[in-house]
Amino acid sequence: MRYFRPKSVLATLGTVLSVLIWAGDPTTVLAAESAEEVGLEIAIEARERQKGYGNFTANLIMVLRNKRGQESRRELRLRGIEIDGDGDRSMFVFDRPRDVKGTAFLVHAHKDEPDEQWLYLPALKRVKRISSSKQSGSFMGSEFSYEDMVTSEVEKYTYRYVRNEPCGDLECTVTERVPKSRDSGYSRQLVWLDEQEFRTMKIEFYDRRNAHLKTMVAEDYERFLDRIWRSKTITMTNHLTGKSSVLLWSDFEFQTDLDSGDFTQTALKRAR
Repeated sequence: MRYFRPKSVLATLGTVLSVLIWAGDPTTVLAAESAEEVGLEIAIEARERQKGYGNFTANLIMVLRNKRGQESRRELRLRGIEIDGDGDRSMFVFDRPRDVKGTAFLVHAHKDEPDEQWLYLPALKRVKRISSSKQSGSFMGSEFSYEDMVTSEVEKYTYRYVRNEPCGDLECTVTERVPKSRDSGYSRQLVWLDEQEFRTMKIEFYDRRNAHLKTMVAEDYERFLDRIWRSKTITMTNHLTGKSSVLLWSDFEFQTDLDSGDFTQTALKRAR
């Protein structure tokens, strides 16, 4: 049996978020020993094609829809930074509506240990740490969990190549990844990556009972720095509740003057 394999691994984010942007060389077909090896190679290639953005800022509108289609909106700002040898760091700051203004969320993603997350609540004027066991909970009332808002580090999963299939006008690889952490809210995920640019097109999330819980679709990709791709519309649909949440991204700026000092608990308290 012959599998798809990336032509080369390029010499980190994503997340997006985590949400998940890659670009690079064409691919070729080579023999591989197992579906697990091919799945891991695809995940590594996708990660490598994210690297090199340095840091970035962006604006974000979060649209929350109930099962009747009624909407509410939240406006946020996001900043992110690459950390050599570790996972990326990011901070979300809420600007509107008034009842969540000043709320800020800080993430330190890690490759080989549990991610760290903190939430600043302006009404209480204190920082709340979100334990690993709580990260499957809803992020600010949306269909995204706290777990979903962290960069999906390759080391946090095991992988298995499933198949290639069309996805719209593109051809995608479908890979199953299984979280290693027992605190994850998911038993497994199916990930669709377009085989030309390695952009995440869709992810299906299965709960601990292996029921299809949610589907995330990423659209409207735009390229930055000649090779970094970002999705401008990410939709998460909950199949059990009928609710959905849409992230509308805009105003990306890369390689700004941010540094690691902008991603501390002290900086979280000062976020405005």
